[in-house]
Amino acid sequence: MKTLTSIFCVFILGLIFLGSCKKEEEPIDYIAVDKKIIQDYITANSLDADSTSSGLYYVIEKLGTGKRPGQYSDVKIKYKGYLSDGSVFDESTAGIRLNLSSVISGWQEGVPFFKEGGEGILLIPSHLGYGNQATGSIPAHSVLIFEIKLEEVYQ
Repeated sequence: MKTLTSIFCVFILGLIFLGSCKKEEEPIDYIAVDKKIIQDYITANSLDADSTSSGLYYVIEKLGTGKRPGQYSDVKIKYKGYLSDGSVFDESTAGIRLNLSSVISGWQEGVPFFKEGGEGILLIPSHLGYGNQATGSIPAHSVLIFEIKLEEVYQ
């Protein structure tokens, strides 16, 4: 009977040990994931993009000739925003006036690359967009792509 009790105890201890050895899932490196999504998009669409140290990619199709906005400038901008799968989540064909200090970091950093009349594309990693928060039809951790036209800078 002692042998049976000992075997049972060893069995129970073994189960407890194995149960406590569950491997935790590795956290997802969204910066690396976003970078790959953006680079794949650039390649698939034959874009000539530059990047910044923050991970923002941008394409200047037309630099523009007017004023360049600052970090706190009011601007009028036309845009089309979509996800990397092509689904559009927002668009302003008439243009919208806004202050750059009130928009996502990707716009704060990217729009000043253009002058009035400038056009191009911003490819924004999730940490410069909405991060881990879903917003409207935009899922959490989404790369955002914006076609923009900087209409006016009000300074």
